[in-house]
Amino acid sequence: MEKDAVVLVSGGLDSATTLALARRDGFAVHALTFDYGQRHAIEIERARAIARDLGAATHLVLAIDLRSIGGSALVSDAPVPRDRDDPTAGGIPPTYVPARNTIFLAVALAKAEAIGCRDIFIGVNALDYSGYPDCRPPFLRAFEDLAALATRAGVEDGARFRIRAPLLHLTKAEIIRLARDLGVDLAKTHSCYDPDDRGRACGRCDSCRLRTKGFREARIPDPTIYVP
Repeated sequence: MEKDAVVLVSGGLDSATTLALARRDGFAVHALTFDYGQRHAIEIERARAIARDLGAATHLVLAIDLRSIGGSALVSDAPVPRDRDDPTAGGIPPTYVPARNTIFLAVALAKAEAIGCRDIFIGVNALDYSGYPDCRPPFLRAFEDLAALATRAGVEDGARFRIRAPLLHLTKAEIIRLARDLGVDLAKTHSCYDPDDRGRACGRCDSCRLRTKGFREARIPDPTIYVP
């Protein structure tokens, strides 16, 4: 019998691979996507397609207005950094969304407790990433401790919620190879922070540069459609 798991799905390469891994490992996936006021709604369309293609049991798209809070280039009209050789240089970039993964995991925890499951998957990565503080192992461990203290299941039943981050220590090239081996349609994944109005990737933001570097190092053709 399949175990239930909540999987955060953004429409990106990492979350798609994480969903595929959860399915491979025998989980019935309850996909969770957030429409949080991000400047690129195309990722929600891609998340729907990925959840459907990879066999999610359910898929909830939930609206949370982080644009009203602001503080990030992804939820405002502030410029997205481009053409940086090292996306991790210069500290935490303006594309960091304040407390985003904390908020997302809190909702995923509520969903997990409501349906009686104990496994939550998130596609964070601490190697080829932009230096966000909520993508690091100490954050994930701390959230597991919080979940044990902040839920009825944890307090009354001693339940231990597991925050599973199977891509945490993989390079982008390794993730791309794994996605291919798991049957993820790489062309349907979306990584760009600032696509044009046709959904084409800019090719110049930190996320695009990490993606193109990953495909190059993986020696796999990049199916992404970029702005000419």
